[in-house]
Amino acid sequence: MARRRLGGVWAQFCPVKRSRQLLQVEATPHGLRCFSWGLVCGRQGLKPVGQAVFMAGNLLGALAWGLLSFWFGRNSMLSWCCLQVALANTSAIFAPNFLVYCGLRFLNAFGLAGIILTSTTLMVEWTTTRRRAVTMTILGCTYCTGQMVLGGLAFALRDWRALHLATSTPFFAIFLISLWLPESARWLIITGKPERALQELKKVARINGHKEAKKALTIEVLMSSMEEEVASAKARQSLLDLFRVPVLRWRSCCLLVVNFSHMISYYGLVFDLQNLGRDIFLLQVLFGAVDFLGRAASNVLLRFFGRRVVLASAQALGGLSILANVLVPPDWQGLRVAFAVLGKGCLGVCLTCFSVYKSELFPTSLRMTADGFLQSAGRLGAVVGPLIMTARQALPLLPPLTYGVILIVSSFVLPFLPETRGLPLPDTIQDLENQRSAAAGGTWREAVITESTWF
Repeated sequence: MARRRLGGVWAQFCPVKRSRQLLQVEATPHGLRCFSWGLVCGRQGLKPVGQAVFMAGNLLGALAWGLLSFWFGRNSMLSWCCLQVALANTSAIFAPNFLVYCGLRFLNAFGLAGIILTSTTLMVEWTTTRRRAVTMTILGCTYCTGQMVLGGLAFALRDWRALHLATSTPFFAIFLISLWLPESARWLIITGKPERALQELKKVARINGHKEAKKALTIEVLMSSMEEEVASAKARQSLLDLFRVPVLRWRSCCLLVVNFSHMISYYGLVFDLQNLGRDIFLLQVLFGAVDFLGRAASNVLLRFFGRRVVLASAQALGGLSILANVLVPPDWQGLRVAFAVLGKGCLGVCLTCFSVYKSELFPTSLRMTADGFLQSAGRLGAVVGPLIMTARQALPLLPPLTYGVILIVSSFVLPFLPETRGLPLPDTIQDLENQRSAAAGGTWREAVITESTWF
């Protein structure tokens, strides 16, 4: 047995029997990274460290950006996060050692969490009730498209530095575009900036071709339509409010369990790609394609069956798919990939539905705070998921059983949450209290602030 430098993988191997595999592995996008920094077999423990650092950045970023976006605005934080990701990802190319590289990856993950949070909230708050599901579905499909493109880029650009540069460049362009995007009018009004909110609404009305709305929108109309919301927002609110108010406490705890289970199973499947087949690039593209189909179908499912039914059913089916893989012999790679792909598709439906549902369960003043808290819980699951995989050697059945069972069990908490299909976004806690009676009576209507942003 001999020890050699191995790109992206540390192993002890026989040089005669595995020489071909060596040449193949050294051609992966991670090969030059390990060769440059001397990551030999004795330092193979650094591989999960790099993954854990990235996930830790996601976890802390989700919590931090939820609070920062409420203090400084959604769009300004989106612009900053795009610039941070672009600079951190590009700088990683020139990292002199593994420690600096991990630090830059942490900053990259920290910014990515903010992009996900702020972009989702902006789209939700600028979209009417009728178009909200399709808007979030489109957003989810773009994520899956990125997964497929990443697989193709990794196959074409075998040098990891070239891959970093290719994935960093779009963020510079997105940063410039984000400077033109309008700030959330809901956030501007509840933070005492009605004049700027009026400017943003007229800007959106002009883009959408609603000339009559530009004339009808005045400060008096805005303040009268959002009078309760402004009064409610004057009270100082924090993360603790999610647990002080009974209706928010129950929703927060339920969604925390649901999102935690999603991320444990999702990242457990993603990081287990190499055990499903030899061509990891093809599997990455295949997972992205199935995820795309699942998310694209979410809009139709949400329209006809509502949020709770779709989310609970997708979780249960995804969990059963993962458990079914336990019964498949290792030699039946085709069937194993089929069950894994089905589970990944169900998780795609879960994530799209969850992004719509969680935004409809919290008031505007606490929406980003709740979103950041839930995302942090999810990122904690993303850290735990791959760690469970390390028990595979001692307990081979533990990882798939954990991923499958936790999805199925968490689906049973969803029937205790209210259905929000067809209801406008709540702006105050009182709106949450009135949702059930309003849904039964069918008396809710969109306020002028959301009607003017008709998609």
